[in-house]
Amino acid sequence: MTVANRNIVDAYSALFEGLDVTTKSKIVENLSESIKRSESTSDGEEFFKAFGAFESKKSAEEIIGEIKSSRKFRKKDLNF
Repeated sequence: MTVANRNIVDAYSALFEGLDVTTKSKIVENLSESIKRSESTSDGEEFFKAFGAFESKKSAEEIIGEIKSSRKFRKKDLNF
């Protein structure tokens, strides 16, 4: 555990001191479920979900060409 992570844990622990037992157990339950979810997904899946990556059989050049061809410009003079 890094020093920064340790400081984060200490800060949250201090916040939890004033909570009642029911609230603390609900926090523990939510953290446990979060750990289970993160263990069930692979690192590769999480990486691609984080950045909105998508799969396509088209090459990058084809995708760029489609985007450029779909652009529509109109010439209009703005009078100020």
